[in-house]
Amino acid sequence: MVEIRRVLCPIDFSQHSRLALDHALAIAKWYGSTVTVLHVYCTTPAAPYTRGLPSYKSIAVTRSNRERLLEETGRFIAAEAPTGASIEIVLCEGDAASEILNQANSLGADLLVIGTHGRSGFERLVLGSVAEKVLRKARCPVLSVPRGMPDAVPATPALFTRILCPVDFSECSLNALNHAMSLAEKANARLTLLHVLVYGDEEAPDVYDTLISDERLDMAHFRRRREEIHRERLRDAVPEALRARHTVDSILTSGKPYREILRVAAEQGNDLIVMGVQGRGATDLMVFGSTTQHVVRQATCPVLTLCRTSVTETHKIGPDHVLPGQGVSGPEGPRPPSLVARDRRPGFEV
Repeated sequence: MVEIRRVLCPIDFSQHSRLALDHALAIAKWYGSTVTVLHVYCTTPAAPYTRGLPSYKSIAVTRSNRERLLEETGRFIAAEAPTGASIEIVLCEGDAASEILNQANSLGADLLVIGTHGRSGFERLVLGSVAEKVLRKARCPVLSVPRGMPDAVPATPALFTRILCPVDFSECSLNALNHAMSLAEKANARLTLLHVLVYGDEEAPDVYDTLISDERLDMAHFRRRREEIHRERLRDAVPEALRARHTVDSILTSGKPYREILRVAAEQGNDLIVMGVQGRGATDLMVFGSTTQHVVRQATCPVLTLCRTSVTETHKIGPDHVLPGQGVSGPEGPRPPSLVARDRRPGFEV
């Protein structure tokens, strides 16, 4: 069973990051975990890195500016946080994507929640540089929350009720399936496995050892046998014990993978898509996989992505990460959100 102890949520004070924070808080409430809200202030303007434009001096962030950012962050969180939430505020400066990844690694984050249409976020056809870097380089699972999502706080008993998991049987996609099965058990959600067959010039019977015993095998027969084999693999991918306790569907279709994923998600009304960043046809870490890229860009529900280095085991949180008031109720009733702030700039204490 996947455990989520630490959730990292970067914000830029946009409505899109507010939706991401809503989901981060709802998941934290669901799992009883701590949310670290991160704001990165960039001190180096983009102009010096653009050819043909003049360079500018780095922006100096004063103590008063940092205090103002801290107050603004606190107000931003207070508008969304439910009673008893355990929240930590982290302010740091530098490159946004690098700082988000550094914080995720140093905190041992089990989940990173990010809005996909922030101030520097996604366009429909061009992935924003910050979100793109985070999605393809994060070692932990990343939940991308699209614009237009309803508020997720307060969370319902089950935040996700219909989960779609595309599977191409690569190691990465099977890791994503394990994550999807754990979430389905946690939420008692309906789980749908989807495998998309791609027919094209690369398809040749001699690739499949199990199908070449008959030299007279025609393409129609080959495709039928291929479908049978993949239906069996979809069935075997989910333990019978899980199928006995929860509703698990399997869909085998053909076409462009990202189009089929989006089509099935829309038709089924899925509220979560879980997928591996790198499947059999994906590129290396220098280029974000095209199927995942299209799905994250165009999906109308949150997309949980896991790369090859994502793990499903629980991260251990040391004593220095334990925050006061972690959703504990005392004689006076539930405590208000616990806000702990810190700043990574040397010499600045909050």
